[in-house]
Amino acid sequence: MSTQAGSLTMYVGTYTQEHGDKHPTGASEGIYTLRLDAATGGLEVTGSDRVPDNPCFLAFHPNGRLLYSVHEVWNRAEHPGGAVSAFRVDPRTDRLTLLNRVASGGGLPCHLSLDKTARLLLVANYGGGSIAVFSLNDDGSVGEPTAGIRHEGSGVNPDRQQEPHPHSFFVDPGNNHALAPDLGLDKVMVYGLDAASGRVSPNPAPWVTTAPGAGPRHFDFHPSGRRAYVVNELDSTVTAFAYDDRAGVLTELQTLATIPPGFGGTNHPADLHVHPSGRFLYASNRGHDSIAAYRIDGRTGKLEHAGNEHTRGSSPRNFAIDPTGRYLVVGNQHTDTVVTFRIDQESGALEATGCQTSVPSPGCHVFAPGP
Repeated sequence: MSTQAGSLTMYVGTYTQEHGDKHPTGASEGIYTLRLDAATGGLEVTGSDRVPDNPCFLAFHPNGRLLYSVHEVWNRAEHPGGAVSAFRVDPRTDRLTLLNRVASGGGLPCHLSLDKTARLLLVANYGGGSIAVFSLNDDGSVGEPTAGIRHEGSGVNPDRQQEPHPHSFFVDPGNNHALAPDLGLDKVMVYGLDAASGRVSPNPAPWVTTAPGAGPRHFDFHPSGRRAYVVNELDSTVTAFAYDDRAGVLTELQTLATIPPGFGGTNHPADLHVHPSGRFLYASNRGHDSIAAYRIDGRTGKLEHAGNEHTRGSSPRNFAIDPTGRYLVVGNQHTDTVVTFRIDQESGALEATGCQTSVPSPGCHVFAPGP
């Protein structure tokens, strides 16, 4: 990674073609490289790599030399149903070199992550209603699938829950379980994970349910590993859970709104992240166009809503907190901007830095690991 003194490198995945609510301008190259000034929060686009077919969600290998991307598309002749790609990162220039691209095992792959050994790649196929696990080859390229499961069932929302829609897929801190929030089923699915073989199997407690019509989407663990949080896209809420890492069991603690009382517009939360300190939680709202902030009770893990901060743009899809915990960087998908906010380390409040840059149809934001 070519991070300069006083700056951090981040990559932004984007939408390069239209489907659903994505509305890209058509100007996107694919994956963009940005610099974040650690002193001011200033942003600068330093490069881009031409990557087609909606490379909208990214995940870094912990060595910082490999980057993985979904391709959120339905069908390509060579990769029917969607695909995932592996890239080598040039440590001098930050440019990407494609290692390989393989079928993801289902339509519209929307999320991917690595397990704690960094030898497995986990993928959620929103349109295909399935989750998949892939081995990684010695050079970092995507290898053979080791697991693939299609979810079954539906929810109460006739427009969005006629079938399963896994929206994220990742492992717990102990690397013993893999969890997949399914927007279509109102369930967070829980699987046992055999990290050696890459196989997954239904957990004895195979899921936890959310409220009917909630639509669980993205998920994050507290640094303690004993608490977890999910953002629900369809009813604009976040749910806090206690987590038993030995049994892989989630127990609901509370559910709170992501938008202020009285907001009458359409809203669809998208992303959430726990602050590295474990003291705060943030969630993005598309429609209200804000980041909801919460304080986390250190004893119980419960949340206290601490307000909403406008994102200075439209449809904030995903965001990232820098590794130092000083800045929150959010992409406004429909206004083609990436904006930074300073995080108050005592209250968790967000303060606009006044710094932003232009990136077409920004989706996912990931910081490169340190050297």
